[in-house]
Amino acid sequence: MTKFTTFSSQYVSMPQDNIDTDQIIPARFLKTISKAGLGDQLFNDWRYEADGSPKPEFILNKPESKTKQILLAGDNFGCGSSREHAPWALTQYGFRAVISTSFADIFKQNSLKNALLPIVVPREVHAELFANPDWSLTIDLAAQTVGLPDGRKLSFTVDPFSRHCLLEGIDELGYIQQQEAHIAAFEARRVGSINTLA
Repeated sequence: MTKFTTFSSQYVSMPQDNIDTDQIIPARFLKTISKAGLGDQLFNDWRYEADGSPKPEFILNKPESKTKQILLAGDNFGCGSSREHAPWALTQYGFRAVISTSFADIFKQNSLKNALLPIVVPREVHAELFANPDWSLTIDLAAQTVGLPDGRKLSFTVDPFSRHCLLEGIDELGYIQQQEAHIAAFEARRVGSINTLA
């Protein structure tokens, strides 16, 4: 993973509530263990006709959506099954953050492990964002804020471990590798204690 840095972007608005992981990435695309190409299957059944041609009216098929790195979603985003492919598909499309009033717990944890930042905002702010679709937001994970165009900064929280991993661009294994010196010192002390007892 790359380090999660502060960025500014407009957002793609998808106001539907209860968007589940089978809508985000249908089950027939779960056979792969690679993330490559999953962005093309993101919201596949909403995005394409039966013959595979793009539906021009769908938001992700509009040219202006291609550069937007934030998805503004309805309530309870990511419900349904526990498939990790859902955040994979979102990040492969180009999204770095999803904003909602709530997320399914497993989706939220899978997102944090895959460099996709789930941000919970109050309902009144959520409604304000949908009412202003041309706004650009600044996401600062280090400060845990979302900057609005009028200068307001909304606070959000991320658990300290996930925040550290995102900012460092590491996963759980990478975190363990960062502790190598501490682990080696512990092992040296342990071996020394065993030798003393012997």
